[in-house]
Amino acid sequence: RAISNKDQHSISYTLSRAQTVVVEYTYDSNTDMFQIGRSTESPIDFVVTDTVPGSQSNSDTQSVQSTISRFACRIICERNPPFTARIYAAGFDSSKNIFLGEKAAKWKTSDGQMDGLTTNGVLVMHPRNGFTEDSKPGIWREISVCGNVFSLRETRSAQQRGKMVEIETNQLQDGSLIDLCGATLLWRTAEGLSHTPTVKHLEALRQEINAARPQCPVGFNTLAFPSMKRKDVVDEKQPWVYLNCGHVHGYHNWGNKEERDGKDRECPMCRSVGPYVPLWLGCEAGFYVDAGPPTHAFSPCGHVCSEKTTAYWSQIPLPHGTHTFHAACPFCAHQLAGEQGYIRLIFQGPLD
Repeated sequence: RAISNKDQHSISYTLSRAQTVVVEYTYDSNTDMFQIGRSTESPIDFVVTDTVPGSQSNSDTQSVQSTISRFACRIICERNPPFTARIYAAGFDSSKNIFLGEKAAKWKTSDGQMDGLTTNGVLVMHPRNGFTEDSKPGIWREISVCGNVFSLRETRSAQQRGKMVEIETNQLQDGSLIDLCGATLLWRTAEGLSHTPTVKHLEALRQEINAARPQCPVGFNTLAFPSMKRKDVVDEKQPWVYLNCGHVHGYHNWGNKEERDGKDRECPMCRSVGPYVPLWLGCEAGFYVDAGPPTHAFSPCGHVCSEKTTAYWSQIPLPHGTHTFHAACPFCAHQLAGEQGYIRLIFQGPLD
């Protein structure tokens, strides 16, 4: 009866063809539930598509075979202070049901309750020291359907669950990362965002760096970062950088190393050989851990932000595929390369 009742939320745990356990959920007037997944059905509040490194628009992601669940997870927020938000694996479908099939990892807890994991899992990482310039990466955990915390399975969809971590909770905090196997979400709180630089501040930093009239040390032409809106067309005044040394130039055609497929260039300033890419200001303010000036760039994509922001994201191991992790640029999701994953920019000031 609970499954066919359109007004009753329930979770069905299929143990075998002959046995299913149905857990009924009751209405709670003190909380709001928000659901995240790739389904466009009405119960999903935040439709999430796969993250394709370097893609500029949603159309780039359409051809990808998605591993994000249609009803990936749900977040339950308290309506009263301190407005605690908790995350749970799986979401209710349009008939208000969650079905865990025969193959999904599920079990009976010591107090007789049911719990389980979804096929590809919902992983969460809480940073240490919050989301500030002192932040350090935390440990990735898996969240169960009932919101319990587990160490990671051997591979993403293994049948055997990890060990329960009783001292940790499913409560989201500022800077928590939620991985849905195909996309990673950053959870920011209202209070946390109040300390984050605004888009206005980032625009002021852009104008400040342009007002200093950085020059190409070879062509002597003045360089300028394009406006935030023009983030996919390379401008003729655009600064470019040699990723091995950090020397900033204007675009030029010399220095190609033909034996290296033309991808590597020799820096005219210091002769170091490496990739040569255009620089872009990272314009999503929510990714910045401080309001520092744009002095560093991620490698190999050339997204520019503050030193502490590049240092933080270069240390974060983001889940990739079924069992690997790597650091990535938060602005475009490109896997970071080089020793650190970022480089300090060396600008040449005007000669006058």
